[in-house]
Amino acid sequence: MSEFDYIIVGGGSAGCVLANRLTENPNVSVCLLETGPPDKTPLIHVPAMFAFLPETEYSYRYETVPQKEFNEVTVTEGAANAVDSLGGSHPIPQSYQEKRKGFQPRGRTLGGSSSVNGMVYIRGHKWDYDHWAALGNDGWSYEDILPYFVKSEHNEALDDQYHGQDGPLNVAQLRHDNPFTRYFVEAGSKHYKTNNDFNGADQEGVGTYQVTQKNGKRHSAAVAYLNPAKKRKNLTILTNTVVNKINFKNLTAVSVECTTKNKPNELHAKKEILLCGGAYGSPTILQRSGIGNESFLQSHNIECLLDLKGVGENLQDHIDYITSHRVDSWELFAKPFKSLKFTMRAPFELIKFVLASKGMWTSNLAEGGAFIKSDENLEVPDLQLHFTVGMVEDHGRTEMWGNGFSCHVCLLRPKSVGTVKIASKNPDDDPLIDPNYLSNDEDMKVMVKGYRKMMEIMNTEPLAQFDNVRNPINIDDDKAIESAIRARSDTIYHPVGTCKMGNDDMAVVDSNLKVIGVKNLRVVDASIMPTLIGGNTNAPAIMIAEKAADLIKQDAT
Repeated sequence: MSEFDYIIVGGGSAGCVLANRLTENPNVSVCLLETGPPDKTPLIHVPAMFAFLPETEYSYRYETVPQKEFNEVTVTEGAANAVDSLGGSHPIPQSYQEKRKGFQPRGRTLGGSSSVNGMVYIRGHKWDYDHWAALGNDGWSYEDILPYFVKSEHNEALDDQYHGQDGPLNVAQLRHDNPFTRYFVEAGSKHYKTNNDFNGADQEGVGTYQVTQKNGKRHSAAVAYLNPAKKRKNLTILTNTVVNKINFKNLTAVSVECTTKNKPNELHAKKEILLCGGAYGSPTILQRSGIGNESFLQSHNIECLLDLKGVGENLQDHIDYITSHRVDSWELFAKPFKSLKFTMRAPFELIKFVLASKGMWTSNLAEGGAFIKSDENLEVPDLQLHFTVGMVEDHGRTEMWGNGFSCHVCLLRPKSVGTVKIASKNPDDDPLIDPNYLSNDEDMKVMVKGYRKMMEIMNTEPLAQFDNVRNPINIDDDKAIESAIRARSDTIYHPVGTCKMGNDDMAVVDSNLKVIGVKNLRVVDASIMPTLIGGNTNAPAIMIAEKAADLIKQDAT
């Protein structure tokens, strides 16, 4: 079968939601396309093992272009042959200086990044959605979208007007009580109020995160939404399918050109094509399809069907800085065989996980959190902390002996804005990602304040006793803090905005998520966010898809 009512391009968080909701009607046929393999590895489903996912086939391992405001690094690649005095030839590695690149891992399996992320359940601030509505996006105020958060959620612990009990997505308290997370909350509570619900009436404060888990296992969008729908006869799921482009007839989207397990394929849509490729996938598919900035498309010999200048623009991401503290403790995580205590404890904890779904392996690592203000005069928190029960540097790629803990500080509403663009017509080529981090000077100023706010908690008992900091910085030296931020800051994995919703010249979709200027095509994922929300972006992506499903159903009737 190569014809369906709806074709969903991307089996990530939003795609899984749409696949479930649209096939609730048995008379509607849906095809879901996913680039990666099925989500079958235990590295996905055992929560703490997600730390090992970025280097697997279940993740894209994108890099940014060199970031102009980062520090310079030495890059060594290739080799030139040097001839010695005896005529012998010797390869000599070539090295050069360039600005540091950022690392951008994204989910590449059913569930998308909800299958590889830190499972933190955060919705953002009420202010964010009211701001969207104020920008002219009708139907997207907090009052409008709260019912979709509630609809999606089954919260094991919280039951009030802010939380759902009947939704597919299970939200739970952490099952493992780590004393170091308690120390973080205790230290933080000496400076800020404690908060038992970051998604309730007030986001501000310090506490522990709720997680998208069920019975101690990851509850991704694939587990929550797709697994219950897989047996429906009106749902076809194609994994290992790379989408090249969307084909149009008189500016109406009619089919998807793709390869499934390296075999060319064309799938036709009778009603709509729904792009759910995320902040990097959706705009690049549009560009390869001839929708985007005309001069840019022409530079890649792509016929421009629609000059939509906002495609791939407006990239916003949370920049993040980490402090790591070495602590010799049985309670903390480490790389296997890099810590005697963790290496000895891990097998026993794995038995506990298998038999009772409890223990260290149920941890999402980023257990503690806070939403705080860099300036008390601000209306809403502009900084977020993630307290992690393991040392993390360079996305876990730095090899470190021993164990310890880390704390992240990230800037919630950066003013720096970047782009994502195709590198070529070839869908297998990585996109050119340029978040343009720290290009707005205000972002650096707030990050310096944020570092001080974070270290104020780290230097408060009961955390202060653990003062073996891997990269110590003079807290009173702005230049030293700024230099460290340029040398070590990077993403905390929340890119959005590259197919932004709006009604200005740079808008890509309207408030119904329909691509402006064409028919039968919508974008449904975090790329439609006009501005970056103040928090983790997975729950909002699921909310967007829940709302989109209703919009699609309304149009169909």
